[in-house]
Amino acid sequence: MAAAETKYFILDFDSTFTKVEALDELAGIALDGSPLREQIVEQIADLTNRGMDGSISFRESLEKRVALLNANRSHLERLIASLKAKVSDSVKRNRAFFETYADTILIISSGFKEFIVPVVSEYGIKPENVYANEFLFDDKGNIIGFRDDIPLAHNNGKVTQLAELNLQGEVYVIGDGYTDYEMRKAGLANSFYAFTENVVRESVTGIADHVTPSLDEFLYVNKLPMAISYPKSRINVLILENIHSEATHIFKEEGYNVEIINSALDENELCEKIKDISILCIRSKTNVTRKVIEHANKLMAIGAFCIGTNQIDLEACLEKGIAVFNAPYSNTRSVVELAIGEIIMLMRNMPDKVAGMHQGKWDKSATGSYEVRGKKLGIIGYGNIGSQLSVVAEALGMDVYFYDIVDRLAIGKAQKCRSLRELLNLADIVSLHVDGRKQNRNLIGAAEFAEMKDGVIFINLARGEVVDVDALVNALQTGKVRGAAVDVFPKEPKNNKEEFVSPLRGMKNVLLTPHIGGSTMEAQINIAQFVPGKLIEYINTGNTFMSVNFPNIQLPVLENAHRLIHIHKNVSGILAQINNVLARHQINIVGQYLKTSEKVGYVITDIDKAYNKEVIKDLKAIENTIKFRVLY
Repeated sequence: MAAAETKYFILDFDSTFTKVEALDELAGIALDGSPLREQIVEQIADLTNRGMDGSISFRESLEKRVALLNANRSHLERLIASLKAKVSDSVKRNRAFFETYADTILIISSGFKEFIVPVVSEYGIKPENVYANEFLFDDKGNIIGFRDDIPLAHNNGKVTQLAELNLQGEVYVIGDGYTDYEMRKAGLANSFYAFTENVVRESVTGIADHVTPSLDEFLYVNKLPMAISYPKSRINVLILENIHSEATHIFKEEGYNVEIINSALDENELCEKIKDISILCIRSKTNVTRKVIEHANKLMAIGAFCIGTNQIDLEACLEKGIAVFNAPYSNTRSVVELAIGEIIMLMRNMPDKVAGMHQGKWDKSATGSYEVRGKKLGIIGYGNIGSQLSVVAEALGMDVYFYDIVDRLAIGKAQKCRSLRELLNLADIVSLHVDGRKQNRNLIGAAEFAEMKDGVIFINLARGEVVDVDALVNALQTGKVRGAAVDVFPKEPKNNKEEFVSPLRGMKNVLLTPHIGGSTMEAQINIAQFVPGKLIEYINTGNTFMSVNFPNIQLPVLENAHRLIHIHKNVSGILAQINNVLARHQINIVGQYLKTSEKVGYVITDIDKAYNKEVIKDLKAIENTIKFRVLY
């Protein structure tokens, strides 16, 4: 049998091995304190980019950059320390690759050995495998130029250098610049991979054999040892409904591929868009139906960037092994503050007063205007928002009563009502804070309004479907309800361009807001940080803590092991079958965790790294398996 061909890996240094261009960094260090620092660093960066994309010759770019540096040997120590801290993330986590292929990994760079060798040697790359330029110094240690007798100091230098090496085997080039591509163009390499983790040069990606968003992707495609179980760039995230940009930033920082659509999508649009999506991020307007889930072939998780999840078919997600996470706490304060503000406004007849002033009417009168102090606030739904509203309202001097179908502990002096009718009979102000479950549809209708006090103030910041809007209109017209604030509606526009249509428009002493209860900058940032954190934790570790539809497991950190995640229908004997497969392959179990719900079982097994990969095939083949994946 013929011996396998030797594989050689040629890596660029600047913007590939490290996140930055070293000469740009050196200029910043050397010119620290100079009034011209910013200007010169910008000039050097521009020359770097022009040399990398091929718009000027490499030699011209290098000569002009070095002339602008004004650097000294003493600056190199600071530069090296800076570069060590700025090694590309995917390089950092794949030390095993560098150790395994130490003899055949080469750095061919237009940079300089003085700073490259100290950085790459920490990853096992041999100094003799670093091919780069070398500085020339004067007797005071000032950099005055570079050696002219090195191939890399000239145009087409990488091609010349690689040709001189005369490597016999498969040659892969990984880099971000045109000079890296030239080695492939000259026929000296089998493939050129445009590395885009740090910088994307369209003139280079357009001519590359492959585009690799990280070293993980290169290793995955070529079946080489890698530190993680999947290239993060293969996790496709779809963000809908104008979610705060912090979420996008977090996903991109993690290395995920992100697409943004600022509006909601209807069912058919989402069915088409969802096919290659790994993580879906929505707010309240996008309905994730069973039909959508049937089209979601690669979907692993959904993030609801709000409190409610009634817009998602949680059962269909569970059946397909898709975990759903929401933001149960992040916007509670924002909703509470809006409720308090609206209660005060309505108790003072402010909507009518404000409208009158805009029409030129001066109606200075205390008639029908009341303080909130001493009034009875009835809160329907005493969860995260209802209970926090209770605290703030009590601080304003209100008497708080609440009703909830779940047995909740009263906070402060709040009093629990035994029935909804009891609460409606005694409250001066009724505020709704229930979820969108089917049982809550039309929770407040004509019969409930009839039970309320005459002249009651009514607040709905919960869900549009929980109130019969026609019954509310009638109660307002008859004076049963003397003021209302509504933030949520049974039918809402998909985006800001659609007209809002409702029979509540134009009614007296009514505050209508466009579903903005949680829409403060503080709340949106909190949500945009919290939900991606939960989604990333699930993808990276299998942790389902706080999922709204999955069995909840809080897992320990995975250390020096591989984690097998098995999602299956909750039928008897699955755990035994899993363990039989592991025993048959003589696999040592480091830790095992099981949690079930009525329909689904979730088994996590941590095992030693060394094992026969056939075990994965066997675990996937177990009957009633929904999803299986490996993490390491």
